[in-house]
Amino acid sequence: MSVFAHLVEQLADLLQPFFHASATAAAIVLFTALVRLTTHPLARAAARGQRARTALRPRITELRAKHARDPERLQRAVLELHTEARVSPFSGLLPGLLQLPAFFLLYHLFSNATIGGGPNTLLDHDLLAAPLAGRWTDALGGGIFGGADLVYLALFAVVAAVATVNFRRARRTAAENPPEAGVPGQAAVGKVAPFLSFLTLGTVAVVPLAAALYVVTSTTWTAVERAMLS
Repeated sequence: MSVFAHLVEQLADLLQPFFHASATAAAIVLFTALVRLTTHPLARAAARGQRARTALRPRITELRAKHARDPERLQRAVLELHTEARVSPFSGLLPGLLQLPAFFLLYHLFSNATIGGGPNTLLDHDLLAAPLAGRWTDALGGGIFGGADLVYLALFAVVAAVATVNFRRARRTAAENPPEAGVPGQAAVGKVAPFLSFLTLGTVAVVPLAAALYVVTSTTWTAVERAMLS
């Protein structure tokens, strides 16, 4: 944790001439961008996998017709087809899962009063009028449309806009690529996935502002990345 705190402090020092009192917040945004750059090759691979799965549709349709009366045989045939084509129906989940450790690091970093046996000085930093260690409920204590509350309203607006874009894209993708027979759990994932984007609204409301910045930056990156790779 202390190593991670030192990294954030170093990034903040680098950005301080440009962002002044909000340099630590800018450092979190930069850190998030670096994490997303690291996982970008996986996102590209997931996009290629999606195109490969789309290309397999005609063969899967043939298998459905061939094994219409034998669901177990159909399942084995579809899984064999995916193995042969080196395609995983769940490859798109990997980039998101690999980001969770970075999110939880930020969450704990801005939730603990001490780090490495010493005081956590990062808790003293703000984004405009909102403390990076604070939460939306803390901002509400200063009255609606107070300085800190306006920061959260801006974040909510960005998250809502990005979530709507991601929701529409996910629904369109699900309509173009219906669940494949023989792939356990894919139908359930396909129904739930479009709505997951709106969970970020609740996340931003309950986590420390520093972690909320990570969520907002990451979800915005996802929307832009998917638009570029589609």
